Amino acid sequence: MKPIVSIIMGSTSDLPVMEKACKQLDELQVPFEVNALSAHRTPAAVEQFASEAAGRGIRVIIAAAGMAAALPGVIAAQTTLPVIGVPIKGMLDGLDALLSIVQMPPGIPVATVGVNAAQNAALLACQMIALGDAELAQRMANHKEGLKSKIEKANKELAEVKYEYKTN
Repeated sequence: MKPIVSIIMGSTSDLPVMEKACKQLDELQVPFEVNALSAHRTPAAVEQFASEAAGRGIRVIIAAAGMAAALPGVIAAQTTLPVIGVPIKGMLDGLDALLSIVQMPPGIPVATVGVNAAQNAALLACQMIALGDAELAQRMANHKEGLKSKIEKANKELAEVKYEYKTN
């Protein structure tokens, strides 16, 4: 089994957030890899990773970073693969990381999800890959149906909650 999604984070301290992406990819049966490389502390390794990813069969990169959050942009500058940035909450409630990732210069796009939204990053990566993979597209459709069912069930349960002035 070879990975088609690469999850990369600036530090293993980001793993508790990025675990949600790992679990989502597992659930959708998408092979992935996980690495910790720092744009600031291991720049040569990041450059090598980014320049070799497509040749290794990677189709989408999910890059997580906090604070200065340079990692997603540095990777995007060195590959033509889609890069999805996940800002990690740290200083300034993650606003610093969000702005660092989303404000890329022209020609170096990084798709960006919300602060700590690793699960959405995994889902977005799967949607990109599913454009050329009918089986994954079906698993994605099933996932969306499951979300619908959860809300419908929750709404039925909510109807059973009673308050003196509740009208439904």
